Amino acid sequence: MEKERNRQRERHDRWGRQKEGNGERKRETDRQRRREREREREREREREREREKRICRVSGPMQTPPQIFSVSACSWVSRFCRFQADSLEVPENIVLTHLNTLRKQCMFTDVTLWAGDRSFPCHRAVLAACSRYFEAMFSGGLRESLDSDVNFRDSVHPEVLELLLDFAYSSRVIINEENAESLLEAGDMLQFHDIRDAAAEFLEKNLHSSNCLGMMLLSDAHQCKRLYELSWRMCLVHFEAVRDTEDFYGLSKDKLLDLILSDELEIEDEQIVLNAVMRWVRYDLDSRRDYLPELLRGIRLALLPSECLIEAVACEELVMLDKRSRQIVEEAIQCKKKILQNDGVVTSPCARPRKSGHTLLILGGQTFMCDKIYQVDHKAKEIIPKADLPSPRKEFSACAIGCKVYVTGGRGSENGVSKDVWIYDTVHEEWSKGAPMLIARFGHGSAELENSLYVVGGHTAIAGVFPASPSVSLKQVERYDPLTNKWTMMAPLRDGVSNAAVVSAKLKLFVFGGTTIHRDKASKVQCYDPLENRWTIAAECPQPWRYTAAAVLGSQIFIMGGDTEFTAASAYRFDCETNQWMRVGDMTSKRMSCHAVASGNKLYVVGGYFGTQRCKTLDCYDPTSDSWNSITTVPYSLIPTAFIKQVILLSINNPKQKA
Repeated sequence: MEKERNRQRERHDRWGRQKEGNGERKRETDRQRRREREREREREREREREREKRICRVSGPMQTPPQIFSVSACSWVSRFCRFQADSLEVPENIVLTHLNTLRKQCMFTDVTLWAGDRSFPCHRAVLAACSRYFEAMFSGGLRESLDSDVNFRDSVHPEVLELLLDFAYSSRVIINEENAESLLEAGDMLQFHDIRDAAAEFLEKNLHSSNCLGMMLLSDAHQCKRLYELSWRMCLVHFEAVRDTEDFYGLSKDKLLDLILSDELEIEDEQIVLNAVMRWVRYDLDSRRDYLPELLRGIRLALLPSECLIEAVACEELVMLDKRSRQIVEEAIQCKKKILQNDGVVTSPCARPRKSGHTLLILGGQTFMCDKIYQVDHKAKEIIPKADLPSPRKEFSACAIGCKVYVTGGRGSENGVSKDVWIYDTVHEEWSKGAPMLIARFGHGSAELENSLYVVGGHTAIAGVFPASPSVSLKQVERYDPLTNKWTMMAPLRDGVSNAAVVSAKLKLFVFGGTTIHRDKASKVQCYDPLENRWTIAAECPQPWRYTAAAVLGSQIFIMGGDTEFTAASAYRFDCETNQWMRVGDMTSKRMSCHAVASGNKLYVVGGYFGTQRCKTLDCYDPTSDSWNSITTVPYSLIPTAFIKQVILLSINNPKQKA
């Protein structure tokens, strides 16, 4: 019995030792397998690096380098093909590589795409994961959800479809000058939005005057907002070159009207617009003849020289044969006579100056008390003295309406607060006095809105006492009508402020920040709707500020510098349609009490100070590149009271202006 028990113990011990040995061998086998998998992954990464090198070599020399666009192993892999079981994880690039191999070997493919006479076997799941277009096609009960073939016929080029499929299976595509437009179109149609956006970005980098019109039409058709905005601006800036391109003659009537109606159109002479329109009409005279009256309405005919308007336009055969065209030209001739005779305020659309027909004015800055006006020629980089202000003052506001500059309020040499309004006629370079404001004020803002002048906020004083009490910071807003020379009190601000940035955009007034009645920095954006005569709080500023500069480009308001809690070099963009803020590039230097204007799709900032240092540069901001640069140095340190855009009438025979 004892011997039997000993034999059982020996068998049990041998079994335990054998089991332990088997476990050790199994663990060693697992370790070897893990090391092998790691080596395989490293080999795959090396092969991937070699493929990328070959791609770069194959592309060859180009005028514009190709752009290799990729996403992280295609987002659908992250969503659907990342498997884990205990410690096992399948790398995404291995999954993609194997799927692409299966596609090329036509294994497990369940749909064939046709473009032209070429076929492309694919996997429905891969297509649906990469494109909402295919996802809807295969899951929405359409005929293609059951058919094994999908035929695009000639709507997609075979080579472009092949590039899209390569991207779906490899997350990589080469975009160059030859395929960018086609990839954008096909990417938008088949909802490969990553491809569409990458192609649009490539085209943005290759915009120039010879292709900007075509890019504008392409981006408009395919919802590429940024490419459209950049192309549109370039068309306005380079209109004289754009009108000589083939794309110009293929423009629709509506798009041509959009261009010639824009105030931002940069031209030296309105004859350029007239000649472009007449050439466009004659290009297809039979179908475009009836558009001539509407297009003539879009031309600023009263800005043409008198002899051109009377002899060339009025005697043009196409005009003479059309009654409506003759009437439009006759109205322009009468409007031109009023302008030359300085017969009141001319508000006709045919006399409305282009914003490119202007120069810039600096009011004050050489001394604290302003009595000087200077003209800035930012193209020639010159600063020219102009007519002196009749009554020297400080802390006033200035605003241009048409060809006149309105200087309101301020304080004189005895610190008395003024109601005075002085009007500078830029055509005749003469000053006259307008009706006084209803309330004396200084440190206020002013802006033009629908041919009326609005003055907003500021300080006043009781019986001429200075300094003014904080309790009399103003909420009051006044409107001046140049036609009647009368002031009207409007709805007050929600919060009284002084030293705020005041601009008009999209038929509304906007007031940014300022100094509150408690002498704190304000942080609100106040908005005035003239149709409702009501102020609202549109948004909060990114930071409380005062003594900032503001200027408008389209629906975008740019705010720069000032007394802020952060850097005085910062700049922001405010979209007045969405009330959203975005930080843009910082200025070249810190500035408080600087001033800004928009001119020719760019922003110009002058003057200001920071600490004990005054800024002596005129800086320019280009929104297309989000960059600032200094274009000239002013001959003295400036802290100007105002910096405005002086509108000049083009081609008017003013003896004080150069022809």
